[in-house]
Amino acid sequence: MNTIKFTSIVLIFFLLSCVSQKKYTTLQDRTQLCENNLSTSENDRSLLEASLANEKNRSKSLEQQMEYFKSTNTDLLARLSDLSVVSKSGAESIKQSLKALNEQNKYIKDLTTSMQRKDSINLVLVMNLKRSLDNFDDEDINIEVKKGVVYVSISDKMLFRSGSHQISNRAEEVIGKIAKIINDHKELDILVEGHTDNVPIANECIADNWDLSVKRATSIVRLMQNKFGVQPERMTAGGRSEYLPKTTNEIAEGRAKNRRTEIVILPKLDQFFELLEPPMTSTEN
Repeated sequence: MNTIKFTSIVLIFFLLSCVSQKKYTTLQDRTQLCENNLSTSENDRSLLEASLANEKNRSKSLEQQMEYFKSTNTDLLARLSDLSVVSKSGAESIKQSLKALNEQNKYIKDLTTSMQRKDSINLVLVMNLKRSLDNFDDEDINIEVKKGVVYVSISDKMLFRSGSHQISNRAEEVIGKIAKIINDHKELDILVEGHTDNVPIANECIADNWDLSVKRATSIVRLMQNKFGVQPERMTAGGRSEYLPKTTNEIAEGRAKNRRTEIVILPKLDQFFELLEPPMTSTEN
């Protein structure tokens, strides 16, 4: 398309140049004729002189037009040459930029849709969990959304005897209700975290607070798997010991809040990382 436009413009200027040259030659002949006829008649002298001056002015004007066309034609050719280069490289650059923008927009749209879906699932989880655990004391069970995932925090007095990782009978009722809801959302994973206060512990069964927090988390995971049928590949057990307290350990009430087990319900990790991975922008050679 650029070649056709270029050829058309050059042809136009060539024709203009040819026409202007012809006019210029004709005017020269007419000027010469006028000069030869000056002596024919004294009465026509004034008229011929005026006509000659007019023809000279027209000839000069045509010469100026020819020079203008020549300079314009040269400038246009130079611009067309530059435009040809810019269009070729610029068009490819614009094409790649638009492609990258489209891919980025699609990524943002997909990410937004996924985040909205996750938020909706979290809302349903929180509502179902609170409804299911409504008969338990709010001081012992806290359900909230933090960092985009659902946390169920259960005090140790509801789950374990002091300094032990053996699950109480009451704990089975609580864990059973939570497990039922977890089984309804098989697209989610579960992280069970044990937490302690900073009071040291050491006996024949427990080495320290690290040991206690991990064993308590493991006890919950085993119960959910063996008695309530939660798939083990969906669960992770971990201990945080005393190093992530909810409040101060300086008073008894604070230490009681820090002794807890948290069940974190979150997206499957592989799907989560795929969600955060930006699209690859392909380039053409």
